[in-house]
Amino acid sequence: MPVAIRLRGSKKRYLSRELTLERIARQQRDPASFEPPKLAGVTVSRDTWNGWVVFTVSAMPTGRTALYLHGGSFVYEIANKHWTFIADLVRTTGTTITVPIYPLAPTGTAATVIPAVADLAATLGEPILMGDSAGGAIALGAAQMLRDRGIRLRTILISPELDLTLTDPMVAKIEPWDPWLAIPGAAVANELWAGELPLTDPLVSPMLGSLDGLAPVTLFCGTRDMLHADATTFVTRAARAGVRVDFHEARGMIHVYPLLPIPEARAARDVMRVVLTGERD
Repeated sequence: MPVAIRLRGSKKRYLSRELTLERIARQQRDPASFEPPKLAGVTVSRDTWNGWVVFTVSAMPTGRTALYLHGGSFVYEIANKHWTFIADLVRTTGTTITVPIYPLAPTGTAATVIPAVADLAATLGEPILMGDSAGGAIALGAAQMLRDRGIRLRTILISPELDLTLTDPMVAKIEPWDPWLAIPGAAVANELWAGELPLTDPLVSPMLGSLDGLAPVTLFCGTRDMLHADATTFVTRAARAGVRVDFHEARGMIHVYPLLPIPEARAARDVMRVVLTGERD
């Protein structure tokens, strides 16, 4: 899979600020479709909320709900790999998953998107918050905002972006071995997402905010992912704050590996199924 990711050119888009900005400009001129493909065994409904398109993926009425925030460095649209992953979890757990199509940076920023996500989550009762990569930052930021309102929601984070400053020395040490992400492109995307806020603002970099009082977190990250550095730091800080984190550290795995068609993804999804069905408190 690392070879396939490199041959696909995934890392190339992040190798320089210029390449990333060019790709963002192309997407703004010709936006990628966010419509889901045909998904077997589930029902997909489309609605609008607060000016956003919101999809609901369901299979059976169990009463369990989750809110999924897709990744894409805050600047790329939801992709088929997200939809097939979501559909698999819906089919196998009976959880109804709401998927908002949030505005991408630079139109959408942390200051405007995260409060809206928190508001949306509050309308769903007590959903589990889920997110991969950039979506992980949004999910954790929304969880912190809801905690401050007296609402504690469990989160599932997949290769999350937690400290958008990318200043941990281990990020630079891991990056050459990461076949997907690179610091220059990720940094410019992070700046666009931050907007007028500093990268150190907790709304932008949720790991730098207070973790006190958060509900349990289930975290997945591979060791060939440059975001692994911040995942390990998050586990330490969460423990100090008394927050229970079930950290699944996957040796040799790459960015967002649970979404990929590989055997290791099945094991990660099995853990998520236990959380979504309430078999693990």
